[in-house]
Amino acid sequence: MEKESEGLTVKRPVVQGCCLWISGYVLAIYTELPWLSWTTSALLVAALAAIYVLRLPGRQPLGALLLVVIAYGYYQGTDQRNITALPLAQQQQVGEAGSEVTLLGRFASPVTIDGDRASFTLEAESVRFNETTAFPLGGESVQVSLRLMEQAQQAVASAWGRGDALTLTGTLRSPSPARNFGGFDYRRYLRLHHTHWLLSAKGVDQAQVQPAAAHFSVVQLLRWNDELRAALSRRMDVIFPASQAGFMKSMLIGLTDDLDPDRFQQFSELGLTHILAISGLNIAVFLGVCIWVLRRFRMAKETYLLICMCLLPFYVLVTGASPSIVRAGLMSMIALYAARRGGMKEVLHILAVAAWAMLVWEPYFLLDVSFQLSFLVTLGLILGVQRVTHLLSPFLTSPTLRNTLAITLVSQAVSFPVSIYYFNQFSLLSWLANAVLVPVISMIVFPAGLVALALGLLYIPLGQRLGLLISWLNEAIFWITDQLQQIPYLKMIWPSPSIPWIYFYYGFLILIYVLWHRIHVSATDEPPIMLDRSSGKNAKKRNVQLSLLLTIGGFLILLWIGYTPNRFQRTGVVQFIDVGQGDAILIRTPYGKHLLIDGGGTLSFRKAGEEWKNRKDPFEVGQKTLVPLLKKRGIHRLEMVVLTHEDADHSGGLQAVIEQIPVKQFLFNGTFKESTSVTTLFSTLVQKEVPLLPAQVADWIHIDPLTRLQVIYPLETNQTEVEIVKEQNARSVVFLLEMQGTRWLFTGDMEKESEAAVLAYLQDHPGLIASDRNSWYTARGAAATKDSSSNPYIDVLKVAHHGSKTSTTLEWLAYWNPAVAVISVGAMNTYGHPSPEIIDHLMNAKAGIFRTDRMGEVQMEVRKEGIFTRMKLAY
Repeated sequence: MEKESEGLTVKRPVVQGCCLWISGYVLAIYTELPWLSWTTSALLVAALAAIYVLRLPGRQPLGALLLVVIAYGYYQGTDQRNITALPLAQQQQVGEAGSEVTLLGRFASPVTIDGDRASFTLEAESVRFNETTAFPLGGESVQVSLRLMEQAQQAVASAWGRGDALTLTGTLRSPSPARNFGGFDYRRYLRLHHTHWLLSAKGVDQAQVQPAAAHFSVVQLLRWNDELRAALSRRMDVIFPASQAGFMKSMLIGLTDDLDPDRFQQFSELGLTHILAISGLNIAVFLGVCIWVLRRFRMAKETYLLICMCLLPFYVLVTGASPSIVRAGLMSMIALYAARRGGMKEVLHILAVAAWAMLVWEPYFLLDVSFQLSFLVTLGLILGVQRVTHLLSPFLTSPTLRNTLAITLVSQAVSFPVSIYYFNQFSLLSWLANAVLVPVISMIVFPAGLVALALGLLYIPLGQRLGLLISWLNEAIFWITDQLQQIPYLKMIWPSPSIPWIYFYYGFLILIYVLWHRIHVSATDEPPIMLDRSSGKNAKKRNVQLSLLLTIGGFLILLWIGYTPNRFQRTGVVQFIDVGQGDAILIRTPYGKHLLIDGGGTLSFRKAGEEWKNRKDPFEVGQKTLVPLLKKRGIHRLEMVVLTHEDADHSGGLQAVIEQIPVKQFLFNGTFKESTSVTTLFSTLVQKEVPLLPAQVADWIHIDPLTRLQVIYPLETNQTEVEIVKEQNARSVVFLLEMQGTRWLFTGDMEKESEAAVLAYLQDHPGLIASDRNSWYTARGAAATKDSSSNPYIDVLKVAHHGSKTSTTLEWLAYWNPAVAVISVGAMNTYGHPSPEIIDHLMNAKAGIFRTDRMGEVQMEVRKEGIFTRMKLAY
C-alpha cells in the first residue's frame, strides 16, 4: 500500500498537479479573495518556475501550495470577467421586468423549433433602447426565445443557421434566479454558460436575417456540423420506427430533442441515463470500427492511428461535444498519440491530462454534472475494478462474472452520492438493470445502430431492415425496464446530501476497501506461521475483521443519516412554494409527517386547430418544479394531499406528484370537474389505491401528537355522492391547522359568499374550532398563543384566491384577526393579483404580508420561541 500511495504522487506528477488544481478551484467556489486574479496567477506561475529552475529547498510543498493558489486566482479571474458588457444604468432599466430593445448580432447556435417556439443563442454585437444610442456588447451571448405566430413560420425559422446576421426586436430581461429554496437557478445556469440576458420576441416579422457569406472559417465549419447533425436526424427518422427514433438519436449522435420524456424519466429512475448520453463507450466502438476498416486496407499501425486521431475531433463535434464525450475524446487522442509514439501509456495519467486541459479551457466544467460523473466513474473504474475483481475471487470462480460484477459495483458506488445530489433518487434495482441491459445495449444495440445508420445513408431500405431488427430488441429492453419500474418499494428518494456527508461517504468506501484488502491478503498470501506465533496473528486478523465490521456499521449509519437527516428535528415547517400563478404548500409536522396542499399547475389556452403549437416536452409545474423540490427535500411519503379545488392552477401539478411520490390519503372537496387532466388525476389515484376523502365538517383529524386539522368548508356532512361542479372556487376546501401551539387557516380560492357561509356556521357552532384549544396544547407542553375565549385569533392566514378582490372581506379578517397573511401569486401575472384593495384590507387589519411574487418561497418554522420566517428573495 505504501508503494502504491507513493506512486500516485511522486511517480505521477500530472495526477498530483491536477488534484491540486481542482483543490484551488474548489476553494475559489466556496470562498472569495478579491485580490486573487489572472494577474496574480501569472506572477505566481513565474515564481513557481523560478523555484524549480533554481532548485530551491522545500520546492515540492511550496510548489504544491503555489499551484493551489494559482488555480484559485485563475478560477476567480475567470469568474470576475464573466459579467455583462451592458452599462449599469441600462442593467437597472432592464431588470427582471424587461425592456423593449433591438439586438444586432449573429446566430451562435442552430435554431431549435419546438411547437410555437424557436430558441437559439445570439452573439450580440450591440443593443438599442427606444431608438437611442446603441451600446456595444462585444459578442456577448444572449438566449433568445421567439414565439411563432403561425405554423408557416416554423419553416422560416428553420432556414436560419449559425453565422447568419440578425437584427431582432423584443423584450430583454434578466434570467430569473431560483425562486424556491433548493430550486433550479436558471440565472446561475446561464451564467455558467457565459450568458446574462434573455430576449423574448413574437413572430418572425420581428427578425431581419442576412445569410452568412460562404467562406472557410470556424463558424462555417460549425454550421456544416449543424447541418450534418440535422441531416443524420432526418435520416434516422426514416430508418427507425417513430417511437424509437428519439431513443436512437440520443444514443448515436447525442440529440435529445426527440427523446420521449417518459422514457427518459424511466431510465433516470433505474440509473440508466448514462446509456442515453454519448460517452467513452461510443468513442470505443467508433474507434474499433475505424481501426477494423483501416486494417482491412493493410495500412501501417502508425498510419491508421494517425487517421483515427484526426477523425476523433470530427466525431466529438457530430455527437454534440458534451463534457463526457469531450473527456472520452481527449483521453482517446492522448492514448492514440502515446501508442503511436511509444510514450505515456498510464491511463490515470491520461485522465489527469484530459481533466486538466478541460478545466483550463473552461473552469466552470467543474460544476457540470456531466463532467463530474464522467470523470468520477472513469476514475473509479481505473482504480477500483481490478482491485474489487481480485477481492471477489474467493466468492466467484467465473472471471467474466467477477469482472461484470466489479464494474457494476464500482460504477454504482462511485456515482451514488453525485447522482442523489443532483437527481435525488436511487433504485435498488439500478445495479441489476445496469448489469443486464448495459452489455446488451453497448455491445449490440449501439454498434448495430451505427451500422444501420451507415447503411441507411447509402441505401434507405437496407438501413430500414436492420433498423426493424434493432427495434424488436429495443422493445424487449423497454419491456424489461417497464417491469423493473413497476416493482414497488425499490425506488428510493434521497435529499441532496451535504458536502461533508459526501466526503465521509468516499472516506468510508476507501477504508472498507483497505480493511477488506488486508483480510484478503492475510487469507491468500500469508506464508505458513510457527505455532507460537499463530495466536498473535489470529488476534491481529480478528482486530482487522472487527474494524471492518465497525466501518461497515458506520457506513450504514451514514447512509441512514443521509436518507433522513431531519429525523430528530421537532419543529414544524410550513413552506409556501412559489409555483407561479397557483398554490402549493408543503407542511412538515414536528414528528416528520408531510402534508401537501394543492400542487400548482400550468394553464393552457390552446384552441382547436392549434395543435401545431404543442411542444414535445412542455413546461409543467408539477414535473419541472414541484416534484424536484419534494425529492430534494427528501419527501419519501406524503401523509396527506389536500386538493382544495380542481382548477388547473391548483390541481395540475398533482399528477406528477401522485405518479412519483407515495401518498397515504387524498382529501378533496367532494366534487368533480369534467376535464381530461382531472379525470387522469383521479384515475391515477384509484389505480394506486389511494383513499379518497371528501372534505366535510367533522371531528379534528389528528396528524401527529402536535398537529391536527379541522375542515370548516364545505359545510356538508356525511357526503356519499360526488357532484359534478364546473365553477370550483366557491367549493374550495377551507381548513384550520393547529400545530405546536400555532393556528393556520388555509382557504384555497374561496369567495365572499363562502366566507359569509363559514362565518354564519361558526356563529351557530361556536365550539367547533376553539372549545378545547388551550387544554389540547397544555396537555402537550405547549402554550396557546391567544386566549380562545375572544375571537379565534390565527397566526397565519393563507389569503384566498391569490389576493383577488372576490374574497378576503373585512368581516372575514375581523373574525379571524390574523397576525400574518401569505399571498401565493405569480410574478407579473396578467390577472392583476393581488388586488390593491385586499392589500389595504390586510394592512388595516395590521397583518404582516408575505407574497411569493416578490419574495419567492416563504418558509415559516414553528419553534418554542414562536414562528420564524425566511424568504428566498430579498424584498
